[in-house]
Amino acid sequence: MLSNNEAHPGNHDEVDIEFLGTTVGKPYTLQTNVYVRGSGDGRIVGREVKFHLWFDPTQDFHHYAILWSPMAIIFFVDDVPIRSYPRKSVETYPSRPMWVYGSIWDASSWATEDGKYKADYHYQPFVGKFNNFKLSGCSASAPPQCRPISGRLTGQQIRTMQWVHSHYMVYNYCGDNKRVHSLTPECSH
Repeated sequence: MLSNNEAHPGNHDEVDIEFLGTTVGKPYTLQTNVYVRGSGDGRIVGREVKFHLWFDPTQDFHHYAILWSPMAIIFFVDDVPIRSYPRKSVETYPSRPMWVYGSIWDASSWATEDGKYKADYHYQPFVGKFNNFKLSGCSASAPPQCRPISGRLTGQQIRTMQWVHSHYMVYNYCGDNKRVHSLTPECSH
């Protein structure tokens, strides 16, 4: 999801799921992102969390979802919560109207082991397929009754997410010592 950069130049919001690919014999990597008031433009950092998938996503359709409520943004894979980004403050939570889009683009300069492996164009054309795509939501100015979902996880969902973190999470911006965490106050525990 992306807010309109033309309406908010250098100051847009973004929430997304990205497939970063794989190398032979290794699992596929999925990255979740939250950008607030800019898209990694130097002033505001991305809030990336990466996971190795526990399955080969090319073999069958899987369910990927983003639940964005006033309380939290929760990312799901096959109905399993993999990440929760709670609203800690207005400054660190996306608030602009967004639109949904899908794309395929070459990010091999950084995506596969920091650019070690490049996209192999012998496998083109690259195709993304959607099945049972569903989208629902409210306008940014909708009344509170349009937002019935709390954005809170059950105890079982929290335990499942913690299990995913301990077994499949391979990068969390909050644990990156190269980051300036004064720009990411949600990382303080």
